[in-house]
Amino acid sequence: MAENIVTSDSFEHFLVTHPFKGKPENLYNSMNYIMQLGGKRMRPKFLMLAYKNAGGAQDNQALQLALAIETFHNFSLVHDDIMDKAPIRRGKKTVHEEWNIPTAILAGDNLLIKCFELILSTDFNNRIDLLNEFTRMSSLVCDGQQMDMNLPLMEFIEEADYLKMIELKTAILPACALKMGAMAAGLSEVEAQVYYDFGLNIGMAFQLQDDYLDAFGLEEEIGKQEGGDIIENKRTILYIHALHHLDMIQKREFLNWFEQPVHDLKLKIEKVREFFKSSGSDQYLAELKSSYETKALACLDTMCKDSEYKQQFLQLFDFLSARSK
Repeated sequence: MAENIVTSDSFEHFLVTHPFKGKPENLYNSMNYIMQLGGKRMRPKFLMLAYKNAGGAQDNQALQLALAIETFHNFSLVHDDIMDKAPIRRGKKTVHEEWNIPTAILAGDNLLIKCFELILSTDFNNRIDLLNEFTRMSSLVCDGQQMDMNLPLMEFIEEADYLKMIELKTAILPACALKMGAMAAGLSEVEAQVYYDFGLNIGMAFQLQDDYLDAFGLEEEIGKQEGGDIIENKRTILYIHALHHLDMIQKREFLNWFEQPVHDLKLKIEKVREFFKSSGSDQYLAELKSSYETKALACLDTMCKDSEYKQQFLQLFDFLSARSK
């Protein structure tokens, strides 16, 4: 009988019992603060499922890899929140609000360093290959983050530019988690590629859903500032599609909400949401998300032929597809 990785608290227990230790205390307290702030823990769950599905048996070693992946995710959140000037993360103050910006920057830096320590201290014979995979992913995520920061400076943004940015910034992390889990279990890089492809497609769908929730979700449901992307004038797929599907009068008014100073943020959110709906951009996002989900399911059929873990992959897939936060 397969261990239920989806509902198991083994990773959460491992995380809580392996806090980062050191001095100055405020640095390590801020690191542990973001790590234990909650979250869906989807990336470590994916790594553990891939590891088990591919025949892995060294659970504690795999949990250490999973912790490295979750640590990287939280490193990126700390720095993202600074760049976005976000006050709330998972319903609580962001690290730079709870401490200060210099401490938050150092906390993020040290979290990233801890990822490499965690991977190198495992017993896997191919840990250098795992580290190379992780390093490649880390660099590409930084590329994606800079692309995201460049978007507001670009006069014209094509859909392909935006999709490439979210692939690098968001989707390759779950893809890497799945591939590393499969490789740790003994699969070659070629054999593990289907795991990567599954993660990439589900990661794209995940980010598109995130874009939708950032525009239409309620603060008490999503655990962060309502309409955050709209307030920050982010050019998401909703913005790009709307810009190409509004008439000239609507387009002018739509752009005014993004380009002119606005004091009534609640009204701005309301009006921009109306434009997203009238242009059909919300429906387009849903269709695009569905296309990535279809590709992910095709990969899953290849990964999990007669596997006892397929149902657990499907549970995670269904949870991500229908999530409201």
